[in-house]
Amino acid sequence: MATTKINHPDLLDLDSSTDATVFPKGTTAQRPVSPEAGYIRFNTTDNVMETYDGSEWLVLDTIIPTYDVDYLVVAGGGGGGGTTYGGGGGAGGLRTSYGSVSGGGSAAESSLTLAGGTEYTITIGAGGALNTNGEDSVFSEITSIGGGRGAKRTTQQPLSGGSGGGGGSYAGMTIGAAGTSGQGFAGGNSNGTPSTLQGGGGGGAGEVGHNEASTSTGGAEGGDGLELSINGTATYYAGGGGGGAGGKAVSPGGAGGGGRGAGYNKWGTGQDNALPGTANTGGAGGGGGYPGAGAAGGSGVVILRMPTDKYSGTTTGSPTVTTDGSDTILTYTSSGTYTA
Repeated sequence: MATTKINHPDLLDLDSSTDATVFPKGTTAQRPVSPEAGYIRFNTTDNVMETYDGSEWLVLDTIIPTYDVDYLVVAGGGGGGGTTYGGGGGAGGLRTSYGSVSGGGSAAESSLTLAGGTEYTITIGAGGALNTNGEDSVFSEITSIGGGRGAKRTTQQPLSGGSGGGGGSYAGMTIGAAGTSGQGFAGGNSNGTPSTLQGGGGGGAGEVGHNEASTSTGGAEGGDGLELSINGTATYYAGGGGGGAGGKAVSPGGAGGGGRGAGYNKWGTGQDNALPGTANTGGAGGGGGYPGAGAAGGSGVVILRMPTDKYSGTTTGSPTVTTDGSDTILTYTSSGTYTA
């Protein structure tokens, strides 16, 4: 059926033009003296389009689309303390909006609202070297704090961080350092008993580092991290490092990439050395034993999860891109950006 165009003297026909329409323009002082609701003009004083609503002139804003993104931001794990009965490193701080729980036993945070066309920076924190805190990881305004270092015997105290470092042992006991509220737990205490010198376990995102229990079987275990499924698979992140042992056994790190602590081995062979935290989990390094040194923490990770129909496809830093149901997931193991 043919369409009949109705010509009406009060109808402004813009349908047939591919060019542009020029609206009235002028300074603020040149606004109409007696405007009516619905007037539209370009204000050359402020360089904006404006409309009169019947009582005042309003700026016609450009509408920027927004959408919500879930995130996991894990900082670099702390280095273990060394040498000799050092404390395990504290795991990197963990903040997340996905699921029900975030680091340190707090409730999960709110999703982050992104504005279309805006570039957001992602920074992946490095793991701490021996006796050193891990580095922070950042997504937009979300910052997770690097894990605290483990104590070096009793000559260098553990430090606070996302999760706290474990205490060291030699001429007495050392108290584990505090974690950060909403990110991780404190490190465990060491044991100062001369015959069973043991370092405390580093704190994890999901559990306090274990205290040394005055046994001769090994050091204290690192605190477990948190198990999350933001990438579509249940995965642990941010485990604390195991404490160094004066007994003959090694002490395990916490679930989530925590490195084991070193055992007692006076011949210095490798089987009882401390192990580093696992890369891109925020796991912490194990504490030193005898004579083995402690180990470094693992690097952090940032994971973003968003509706696939909102995903822009514009990134730097080469994140791994996967899908889970109707969502797209970006996993950053090195620093980069995402443009919404």
